[in-house]
Amino acid sequence: MPLDALGRPLRNLRLSVTDRCNLRCSYCMPEAEYVWLPRQDILHFEEIERLADVFLDLGVDKIRLTGGEPLLRRDLPSLIERLASRPRIRDLAMTTNAVLLHEHAPALKLAGLHRLTVSLDTLQRHRFKELTRYDELDRVLQGIDSAAPLFPGFKIDAVVIRGVNDDELAPLLAFGRERAAEVRFIEYMDVGGATHWSMHRVVSRAEILEQLSRDLGPIEPIVEQSSAPADRYRLADGTVFGIISSTTQPFCAECDRSRLTADGLWYMCLYANRGVDLRKPLREGAPPAELRRLIESVWSRRDDRGAEDRLAFRDRAPLIPIETLKRDPHLEMHTRGG
Repeated sequence: MPLDALGRPLRNLRLSVTDRCNLRCSYCMPEAEYVWLPRQDILHFEEIERLADVFLDLGVDKIRLTGGEPLLRRDLPSLIERLASRPRIRDLAMTTNAVLLHEHAPALKLAGLHRLTVSLDTLQRHRFKELTRYDELDRVLQGIDSAAPLFPGFKIDAVVIRGVNDDELAPLLAFGRERAAEVRFIEYMDVGGATHWSMHRVVSRAEILEQLSRDLGPIEPIVEQSSAPADRYRLADGTVFGIISSTTQPFCAECDRSRLTADGLWYMCLYANRGVDLRKPLREGAPPAELRRLIESVWSRRDDRGAEDRLAFRDRAPLIPIETLKRDPHLEMHTRGG
């Protein structure tokens, strides 16, 4: 298994299957118009499989399907079935906004998907519409209720933004507990399309814990060895939840994740400005050994610590100006898969 320049293994691949999305969340896609990836550039399932096998050869054993919204990709269960047939994939997961989940959940389970995470930032209908620009909360909740019983370890991710939804921490935990789902609170991050980001709007891990302790009582940290991004905690009633504090307490030192866009650009870090084009050599017929050498060579030089570097900025502003995002869709969060 290759190690990068800081000794981090190549273990975890986030694989985007589309850059399209059916919501417009304010922290990810706040602008009115977007430049989409050309359809002819989007990897076919067979190409995704070939690249996945190369990554598996190099030690990757966790793959998460992302987007955009992955359920917009036609025949997605077929891809899941193909990937699930590979025993070297120890953890095959997917993140979705759940708008289409009710109708697809049984097929995802039947295809062999191991785990499912849903993004849900509010339980209030008017807030959901303000955050996403679509009145789809009912369909999202229906999707969660359909899928949660099918997928053990079901998770709900909520981005916490000051003055927007930071008064819903306890209700979100109660909602998750009723569905045997683990809620993970995510600090608002200054990546990709977060053009309205400011440090003032970030609710830190310390603040989240303080508020939950005040509302729900004592909180016990769960000590465990893991490269997962969330620090996990337990309430007195046994409820377990997580906090992903990549803005104020980055976990770069343990990060084993990389990201492959739907058109085959490979990114070492969510904050990276450039990716490595794997589609071109793949379509030119490069054999697996050549692709392995390319990936191993790039990973061995990886020294990205994007979140830590951002933390060092005194006057921290949004990462990428709108004008730059419009020129290069690969800089967008919805293209990289979060």
